[in-house]
Amino acid sequence: MQRSGIEFHRPILFWVSTAALVAGVLAHIPMYTMAAPMHYRMVGMEVDTMMMVGMFLILGGMAGAIYGLMPPKRQLLAAIRHEDAPFSLVTADHAPLTRAHWKLFAVLMVALIVDIMKPATLGFVVPGMSDEYGISRQTASLLALSALSGTAIGSVLWGMIADAMGRRCGILISSLMFVGTSICGAMPSFEWNLFMCFLMGASAGGLLPIAFTLMAETVPAGHRGWMLVALGGIGTTAGYLVASLCAAWLEPEYSWRMLWFLNLPTGLALIALNRFLPESPRFLMHIGRNQEARQVLASYGVEVVDADPAQVAAVAASGGLRALLRKPFVALTGALVMCGLSWGLVNFGFLLWLPSNLRAMHLTGSPDGLLAKAAFLALPGVLLVTWLYHRWSTFKSLVLFVLITAATLFGFFLLGKSGATSGLAFGALTVVLLASVSGVIAMLIPYATEIYPLQVRGTGSGLVAGSSKLGGVAAAGLGILGMFSSLPMSALLVAGALVLSVILLALRGVETRGRGLEEIAPGTPAQATAGTAEG
Repeated sequence: MQRSGIEFHRPILFWVSTAALVAGVLAHIPMYTMAAPMHYRMVGMEVDTMMMVGMFLILGGMAGAIYGLMPPKRQLLAAIRHEDAPFSLVTADHAPLTRAHWKLFAVLMVALIVDIMKPATLGFVVPGMSDEYGISRQTASLLALSALSGTAIGSVLWGMIADAMGRRCGILISSLMFVGTSICGAMPSFEWNLFMCFLMGASAGGLLPIAFTLMAETVPAGHRGWMLVALGGIGTTAGYLVASLCAAWLEPEYSWRMLWFLNLPTGLALIALNRFLPESPRFLMHIGRNQEARQVLASYGVEVVDADPAQVAAVAASGGLRALLRKPFVALTGALVMCGLSWGLVNFGFLLWLPSNLRAMHLTGSPDGLLAKAAFLALPGVLLVTWLYHRWSTFKSLVLFVLITAATLFGFFLLGKSGATSGLAFGALTVVLLASVSGVIAMLIPYATEIYPLQVRGTGSGLVAGSSKLGGVAAAGLGILGMFSSLPMSALLVAGALVLSVILLALRGVETRGRGLEEIAPGTPAQATAGTAEG
């Protein structure tokens, strides 16, 4: 029986299965090294016996490791078994930051950097993959579509896993899948890469919202906002930076395939860091493992006090995906999902097509140089977002940045319709757009982790994160239909979607800054009491 919040339910099975998983991946390496004289070109090579054995080891190891993590059936059924009297989390919300909090922040930062590296690597493998498999760039773009579809599905699925099996368990399953999908680097055909990339995308999409959920449920309320936004902003930037550095360092010598094999060491690194990743004390309390929750809180320097009956009632409420589509969550869920979809259309649609559209408009100066400068100038926006979210308002900051994004796109529409060719004007708009788009996604998922109650927090944040990737899938489809080939019309259409999301957010948004998580969620007794007091 677990007593620390960091032990596995079946540790021997987990570690033996993980070893089998790693052995299965290593069984693919000899075929890769045999291709070294051909600069690691493996297209057309036959899958040998060792690779087939490796695939079976990966499947068996993955299944065994996940079963080793799986909690007892009574926990999966959300049956609360009170080992100890429930307690209040007020002291945890008002506690100071400790070394343990910073350690958790650092581990989750590493996890987020590794997570962001996966989709970021796509852009670096497509050229080499297209050349080796002899396919067009358009066909190779199916890889991105497959990965985005995986992230959209994985975000929702992993959120449900986190609510049923635990936040830490969801992160570890993602790490195991990172290890298993590293064999993308040994796939001799493009079709196998599509399938493996879908699985990799699912694991990457699942880790992101769970990392935010674990952070939100652990850090004190007064520091929650800025730490969540900083985690997202720094993790995203560093993830893309590490991916580009690895590509520049490894790809010329070991081909694009080595970038996929990096999933092996990075996934193992996350598994090795599990000792510094305690389960969420709120989740432990929710499933009745109160003694473990007390010990985890003690490691953060928190002394617990007797529970408030209203808080216990709120925690014991029902959860599940259906709960998000019923009152009191349905309107709020619709607003956040619409915001995520709109962001996906901007990031994976308008911005993706912006370089080619600017070239077609024959701007003064180099479009590539213009975009590189704009991206660099937009970086300080992360600091502004963090400050506003922490010091001003979580809800108003999100609405403000969505509005700025919509207004900037309307500016692109006006410039495009006027036939302007000024690189300076388009460059200024691009700086604002990159800063505002980064700000929206840096706040959207943290806000979702704060706004939902514990029993649906993983599912809710996963659904919102998945909607941003679903917007990317929609953008890919619209791009194929030619919608983004016209800069002014695409800018106007996406701006309209953003305005709709702003209206929905303005009607249903709730302030979360400085408030305990149990006070925020709509429909809970604690939130209702707080609302009455404020009125």
